[in-house]
Amino acid sequence: MHKALPLMIAGCLSVGGFANLAHGADLMAVYRDAVAYDAQFAAARAALDAGREKLPQGRAGLLPTAGLSSSTTWNRQATAVRSEPPVSSNTEYNSNGWSVQLSQPLFRWQNWVAYTQSELAVAQAEAQFGLARQELIVRAAQAYFDVLLAQDTLATAQAQKVAIAEQLESAKRNFEVGTATITDTHEAQARYDLTSAQEIAALNDLNVKRQVLRTVIGKEPEGLKNLKPGVQLAGPQPDDINKWVEMAESASASVQIYTALYEIAQREIEKQRAGHYPTLDLVASRSRSSNTGSYALGAVRPGSDTDVHAIGLQLSLPIFAGGAVMSKDREAVALKEKAASDLDNARRTAALNARQAYLGVSSGLAQVKAYEAALTSSQSALDSNKLGYEVGVRINIDVLNAQSQLYDTRQKLAKARLDTLAALLKLKAAAGSLGEDDVAAVNALLD
Repeated sequence: MHKALPLMIAGCLSVGGFANLAHGADLMAVYRDAVAYDAQFAAARAALDAGREKLPQGRAGLLPTAGLSSSTTWNRQATAVRSEPPVSSNTEYNSNGWSVQLSQPLFRWQNWVAYTQSELAVAQAEAQFGLARQELIVRAAQAYFDVLLAQDTLATAQAQKVAIAEQLESAKRNFEVGTATITDTHEAQARYDLTSAQEIAALNDLNVKRQVLRTVIGKEPEGLKNLKPGVQLAGPQPDDINKWVEMAESASASVQIYTALYEIAQREIEKQRAGHYPTLDLVASRSRSSNTGSYALGAVRPGSDTDVHAIGLQLSLPIFAGGAVMSKDREAVALKEKAASDLDNARRTAALNARQAYLGVSSGLAQVKAYEAALTSSQSALDSNKLGYEVGVRINIDVLNAQSQLYDTRQKLAKARLDTLAALLKLKAAAGSLGEDDVAAVNALLD
């Protein structure tokens, strides 16, 4: 059972967002839409259905086989007797028959090994589908967070543009009354034009991010819910990078996939070596053949019916196959070594992913705290610069810089929170425990 992400709601910290997106779609709704629409996940589901068929295919080698055959033939025979005078005759008759064959393997070791391989193939297919589901959660969440961040970036640019416009009007009024120079107006105008360009870029980026999300869920995203005001993120549990690495090395979906492939490769050696073993089958058959009567050389030949029943044991012992069996044995050994190396690489990659994700969470939490403190300081700095500008101890560019710093800090705080949530999901995926419960946990943090 998947464990929920260690997230909690506490405190009264600012989320750093500007857009009012209440009553919109949430992360759980986006995830469910992605499950129903995403092409990669649909392909993984079909691959799982195909992989599950390996089990009945492997079992078939242990079960009896039966076959039915029948035939009917029209025959015409011309006969010439070398005599004086010559005698010739034509014979016409119909022959038909049917037969039923049954074979039950009693000892075919390679078939038994193939059956155990089919069980492992199903386990591999299940692990592959689990990996696809975890990747879908990460992709859907990342696309969702990217839209939220793009919306916040656009809202930040628009709010900054309004604030700079006010500062620009103030600079113009002060210039008109002679309390400020034209430089203040030019500085404010330049900053306003720059923010306008940033607004255009932010709008374009939002449209791009929305289209990326659309490719995942199959429809235009509308009114996505943002993080709740007052959300505080807790660290991962257990708060030990080595334990997360251990979980990743043993339980990650990629490691499970390559573990199954390694065990299949091991059994393939045994399967190929079974080519030297004898095989024993129980065989049974029943057949019936009939011929119609015919007339030849003045004599009538009567028709006949023949029934045959047979049951017995069939032993087969391979002696020499041109070296093919030994070659396949060597090939299987080499492929097992390859599978072992692939498994080692999967474990190392899973460990690396777990370390990177854990460090991403730790770094993200530290950045969130730093930006929260910086946001408070930036707001105080802006208030002080505005007051100083009013009393004449600060100039217009000081206020503009303080405004830019405040909005930049808000933007970075929002990004740090979303990046931390994404890193938490990736950490769970690296450990092989990411599931819908974790989506629900993140979803509970949305407004």
